This record gives sequence, structure tokens and C-alpha cells, in this order.
Amino acid sequence: MTDSKLSFYRLPLKDLNDLFQRHGLPESGPALLYNWHYKKKHTAPCVADLAKVSREFVETSFDFTLPSIQTVQESHDRTVKFLFALRDGFTVESVLIPFNNKYTLCLSSQVGCAMNCSFCHTGTQGLKRHLGTEEIIGQFIGAARWLSQARPGDDKILNVVFMGQGEPLHNFDAVKTAAEILLERRGLGLAPHKITISTAGHLPGLRRWKDEMPKVNIAVSLHSPLKEKRDQLIPLNRSYPIDEVVAFAEEIPEGRARFVTYEVLLIKDFNDSDEDARAIGRYLTGRKAFISLIPFNPFPGTNYQRPEMERVEHFKRLLDHYRIPTVIRKTKGDEILAACGQLNTRFGVTRPLTPG
Repeated sequence: MTDSKLSFYRLPLKDLNDLFQRHGLPESGPALLYNWHYKKKHTAPCVADLAKVSREFVETSFDFTLPSIQTVQESHDRTVKFLFALRDGFTVESVLIPFNNKYTLCLSSQVGCAMNCSFCHTGTQGLKRHLGTEEIIGQFIGAARWLSQARPGDDKILNVVFMGQGEPLHNFDAVKTAAEILLERRGLGLAPHKITISTAGHLPGLRRWKDEMPKVNIAVSLHSPLKEKRDQLIPLNRSYPIDEVVAFAEEIPEGRARFVTYEVLLIKDFNDSDEDARAIGRYLTGRKAFISLIPFNPFPGTNYQRPEMERVEHFKRLLDHYRIPTVIRKTKGDEILAACGQLNTRFGVTRPLTPG
């Protein structure tokens, strides 16, 4: 983005409307631009039905640059991992996950991550910087364009999850605005229940959520309700204890069909015992909870191991006794390090920074 121009992909429609109004421009312009660049995903300037004065304003005011796809990896199960190059030379990964002839897109919110969770490959690289809204939205548009070209007729992105690189609530403002843009019916038009934001328990972001975040789904990385174990897995737990995190998370879902998803990553001989299952069952009993069991996905340098599937299925049966809806998340894309917890762009800058 140039110093004199604002990224178009950083503005929710209401802000674009306000901007046009302040400059005395035709009020039809923002909706036309959203339809052109989001719904139709055009990269060329919008000329159809846009007033000349609006076209001139857009040309001088907005930058339409988006992250570029640097590499694409496809696994045997049709999972796709993208490496996006950002304008300052940093890179970030996002993943298309196939299911029932549709796709879930896993978005990143930061280059690296500051949470340092011991089970996550991203955490080993530390935090480089937050992503801007346009860099988050750019992952969606880039993946959607690739999909329509590479797999025509099989290109429906139905769900979006903020579960890629970074802690989304640590980058609250950019993630919130990205969610607003994803939801805008004149643009990308996703339904609120089709977007899920996952958090390791970033309490400052959770405190803001109820009053500021659109009505999307929340997922909490639980993994264990036992302090000593969760401290080891998620160091953030020492500052923001899980009881406080859950208290705020439970206030978020609205409506009978909405709930908090609690992610439980199972690690062999660490938190996959019968007692671990009972501890989770007791902790979540009576809450509006849904449990997603995730067998650990190994990555280079980790000492953790994935439990056998028999153990995972046994763990689920124990949780079933507590009448808490539980599913086992199927591992996809692990052969290309695209599964949960495996994303990493350790080396960060992959090309020289542009002078000036």
C-alpha cells in the first residue's frame, strides 16, 4: 500500500459509505465497488455503472494490492496450503480444507505468534507482526481465485476459521474488520454461523468481543482444565486462567443453536488418559459446549506424539457419558504440514524489502 492511498480491502462497507458521503460522491458507489471487487472478485478497476467522479476518486484514493500467492501445495486428500507473500517481504500461510464437495478456509491473522504454545509449530517462530485487514481478506480472495481456476465447479468456500498462524484476538481490530467484510451481503456474503474465531484465551480480546465483534462463532483452545497441564501447553494460561476465559466465552453465543467450541488437542501420554477425559467432562458439564477432539499433528522439532486412534475414540466414548456433543476432527493435509498446529513460516522474509 502506498503512503498516499488507503487499501480498499481495509474498509467495511459502512466506512466506505461514510467516506463517499463526506466527499459528496454518489451514494451508489460503495455497493457497486463491493459487488465488483468482492462478489465478482475482479482485479481491474470498476467501470460498470460507476460515476466518473467516483472513478476518479477511487483511482486517486485507493490501493487494490493484495498478498500474492508464492507457492501452492496440494495433499492427496485435496487439502491446499498457500504461502502468501506480503508487501514487506514477510510470508504467511493459509489452508483450504475440503469437506462434502465444499471447503473451509483457515486464515492466519499474524506473521508468527506471541503465544508460544508448546504444541504449535507457529509458536516456535515468535511474533513478527500483525496482519492488516487487507492481508487477511487477501488470503480469502487469493484462495477463492485459485480455486475457481484450478478446480472449476468445485470452488465453494462455505466456512472460514481463524485458526491459522497467530492469535486472532491479539490482533482484534484487524480480525474484527475482516469478519465484517466477510459477512457483508453485498460482498463476500458469508453467514455469521459459518465463521469461527479461535483463541488460546486472550482475555483482553474476549473482554471486547461481546460489544464489538460481529455475531460469529467462538472456539476456545482448552486442551486441559488442569492448571499444571494447560500452563505447559499454553503459557498464556498463567496470565489469563481458563476459568476467567470460559466465563467471558460463555457470554458470547446467542440463540439456542449457538455454543462455544472447546478444542481439545490430544497428546500421547500427556493429556489422553481416562482421568483427563473425566476432568474435561466434569469441567464442561452444564455449559453450552461442543468439544472438538484433535489428535496432535507432529511437526519438526517437537517431542510430542500423536495418540493412537483407538485411544482417541476411547477418549470420545468417555466424554459421551457426560452428554456433551463431541466430534473427532479428521486430520487433513498433515503430509504438507497444513494440519492444525503445523503452519510455520520460520524464515519470515523471503525476498528483499522494497526500498522506500
